[in-house]
Amino acid sequence: MKLYYSPGACSIAVHVLLEEVGAPFEGVVSSTRDGTLYTPGYVAVNPKSKVPALQLDDGSVLTELPAIAMFIALSHPEAKLLPAGPLGQARALEAMDYICATLHMQGFARLFRTVNFAPDESQHAAVRARGHEIIAKGLGLLDAQLAGKDWLLGAYSIADAGLFFLEMWGKRAEISLPANVAAHFARMQGRPAVQRALAREGLTP
Repeated sequence: MKLYYSPGACSIAVHVLLEEVGAPFEGVVSSTRDGTLYTPGYVAVNPKSKVPALQLDDGSVLTELPAIAMFIALSHPEAKLLPAGPLGQARALEAMDYICATLHMQGFARLFRTVNFAPDESQHAAVRARGHEIIAKGLGLLDAQLAGKDWLLGAYSIADAGLFFLEMWGKRAEISLPANVAAHFARMQGRPAVQRALAREGLTP
């Protein structure tokens, strides 16, 4: 397999999950900052010009973080990265969807890709302020979900890898993490799979 990733992007969640299951893969850096995602070579892999993308052994390519995370978990049931049963698995997808579709694409994107929401620079402060509101609400909800638990769904799952990239971004944006989320971030940093993924991407948490 090949994982197309950009260091420090949301693709770190897939990197962590691949390390968790011990699956052999080749990492291919595809930067979100230098235009790599729009080159003909990368567009041939993923026409969406996004990371992550996971090229499977048969040459097919899987995209979108929640889908890739589910694929890894279902392909390696021994790793127990999903709760048991339909409702438990739906809860994992529910958490991943909220992390990716709301906190990432509506919250942090307003901070990191402000111009995508308002080309007019005079509106940028308001766009970023709205991003901070979405992030604060979302982290508050996740903090409440973590109350009395080490992991979002009770046992470690794909949702925790998803939350980890948000926690990293929170630190980058100098956002104070709520207590339970901050404790979760510390637990994640202690996992060997996370340490290996960070090392391979040349990152510090």
